[in-house]
Amino acid sequence: MAIFIDEKNGLFTLHTERSTYQMKVGPFGIFLHLYYGAKAENTDFSYRLQMIDRGFSGNPYQADNDRTISLDSLPLEYPAAGTGDFRESCLAVIQADGSRAADLRYQSHRLFSGKKPELPGLPSVYHDDCQTLEVTLKDTSTQLTVTLCYSVIEKLDVITRSARIVNGNKAAVTLDRALSCCLDFPEHPYDLMTFHGKHAMERIPERTPLRYGTTSVDSVRGASSHQQNPFVILCGRDTSEEQGDCYGVAFVYSGNFLAGAQVDQIGQTRLYMGLNPENFSWQLEPGDTFTVPEAVLCFSDQGLSRLSHKLHRLIREHVCRGEYQLARRPVLINNWEATYFDFDEQKLLTIAKNAAELGIDMLVMDDGWFGSRNGDQSGLGDWTVNEQKLKGGLRSLVERVNALGLSFGIWFEPEMVSEDSDLYRAHPDWALAIPGREPVRSRYQLVLDMSRPEVVEYLYQSMEAVLTSANIQYVKWDMNRHLSDVWSSAVPAGRQGEISHRYVLGLYSLLDRLLKRFPNVLFEGCSGGGGRFDLGMLCYTPQIWCSDNTDAIDRISIQYGTSFCYPASTVGSHVSVCPNHQTGRTTPLSTRGVVAMAGTFGYELDISKMSVEEKEEVRRQVAFFKEHASLIAQGEYDRLTNPLENHRYAAWQFVSRDQRQALVCFVLLQATCNPEPLLLRVRGLEPGRMYAVNGQGNYSGSALMHGGIPVPFLYEDFASLTFEIQAIS
Repeated sequence: MAIFIDEKNGLFTLHTERSTYQMKVGPFGIFLHLYYGAKAENTDFSYRLQMIDRGFSGNPYQADNDRTISLDSLPLEYPAAGTGDFRESCLAVIQADGSRAADLRYQSHRLFSGKKPELPGLPSVYHDDCQTLEVTLKDTSTQLTVTLCYSVIEKLDVITRSARIVNGNKAAVTLDRALSCCLDFPEHPYDLMTFHGKHAMERIPERTPLRYGTTSVDSVRGASSHQQNPFVILCGRDTSEEQGDCYGVAFVYSGNFLAGAQVDQIGQTRLYMGLNPENFSWQLEPGDTFTVPEAVLCFSDQGLSRLSHKLHRLIREHVCRGEYQLARRPVLINNWEATYFDFDEQKLLTIAKNAAELGIDMLVMDDGWFGSRNGDQSGLGDWTVNEQKLKGGLRSLVERVNALGLSFGIWFEPEMVSEDSDLYRAHPDWALAIPGREPVRSRYQLVLDMSRPEVVEYLYQSMEAVLTSANIQYVKWDMNRHLSDVWSSAVPAGRQGEISHRYVLGLYSLLDRLLKRFPNVLFEGCSGGGGRFDLGMLCYTPQIWCSDNTDAIDRISIQYGTSFCYPASTVGSHVSVCPNHQTGRTTPLSTRGVVAMAGTFGYELDISKMSVEEKEEVRRQVAFFKEHASLIAQGEYDRLTNPLENHRYAAWQFVSRDQRQALVCFVLLQATCNPEPLLLRVRGLEPGRMYAVNGQGNYSGSALMHGGIPVPFLYEDFASLTFEIQAIS
């Protein structure tokens, strides 16, 4: 069993393989958080509670003259605003009388096997071998209830949290804030790791020592965003890749979010994650339920690397789903950086013919195949084939590509509309816009109101028609701007605060329908690259285009930050042309291949323009990747260097779960004259087992992990090496 309930003492204990999470029904039904950390069995952590009279921290009325009980200082499991806890809250409610308070107290609980019920309209982690605890809290003065849901995935050291808020009153109430979780710790010697960025430079890790007050990250862009990622790590000051305590919290959601940590007046730390309260409100009619999206909690007492291993396995096996969940993804070539909008069927077939000869599996036709789309100022929303470009139509092109031995993929940007489009001319009210105000344009396009069922239905019918018209096996799903002018003509003025969340629910409903209709199609998420890289999208798209920046050296940093939460099997990564279109940098083709192999692998260039020698290198890369694809996708990934600090070289590795095989990748970032010796210490091997490196030698795992692999002297910036490690005993 993973969940233990001490009915007599009101104690709830959740055990995973290496962690313990404990809660308690405290005085007057206050639901307390007691502990989350390394596994500790047969322990009641109530002894850690310190009841002290603290000035300006008020007391529940029921406490009478006992001034030591205060919601402002006790560790709470799901704090609500307006009743004496002045810290960050999970819940804020406007009651029918206009008051803004909810005082939540324990009411009941239930325990069951498995991970149901599912969250209506929302993606979530799935796992059969787990237990779930539901704890219902009730407002002391109204019929509002909150049911907290905890699912324990024991073997992965993962706990998922979500909540259902039910209005049992006879009048409507309004939610102003509805977070998924918080964690209260009785101390604050912690760092907070967040992952910031911008378009073409996403998920750069930043580690900040917590100070008194609040440190937070968020998105109000309608998407999880390039600028911040809905994943954070709370860790000890001395935590490193290989040792120390750390807590990862990831949000299974693709829209506006808020995450942060607050150190209160007495040095306690509160970590929280959930829907962003800015511009959010949700009106709950009598009997209505609001479901809060799921958050994933994961603990490691063996450092950041082990935390990543657990999250990677969870995402690969219990977030991603469908035919491509664990299967090798096709090595594809995308025509975008080869042609941009300037293509026809002959250009595509030339690229396809050359790609087929080199072992590539798929041709993907990117933006520009539909409507009047010859640039980025028109055509979005009109999902019909432009037969001036593709004169034989889509079916003819796909059949000719298939005849070459390649499968075929296609690009969509369903959520957007161009003002110069038949769709916009027919339905201008389908775009998000505020009456009386000129809308904000971004990339010359507006955003469709995905909160409207008729918009979702139009998109489903349009995409279904395209996907059934030819043998299409892959969809790149793009989103090239964020949401502004968030207003919908489909709901009354008092409910406009619901639109951003309803937009995301509309997106999920469309994805869900398409995946059920086309279960054999591989969907890749994209939002100007990695602008919507989150667990919510990964429930529908098992890979996401990591960044529009295809420069190999920049990608090392981008993929480094991405790896703290997300496995290589989810990271869309391609070899592109040099000089690179984003940075102008020239990098050896071999190095571009090594970096792109830390992902799903493919090409983004005009392969027909490559030299004979370059084509032969591509042939070798494709064969090498296919040979190692299972190890890369399902092995344990380790960051051997931090490229943001080590400017001399970067290194990373993949190790099979049985520890018999490893692939170590090395890129020299800066060549120097007369360099110091460099020994690359690998990780994760079996100490007493003997290994060969690149087919030579007889080294113990201990030797390779502690003595290291000597790196040969390299003579140019951005040169690269790979070390194949194979057990020989």
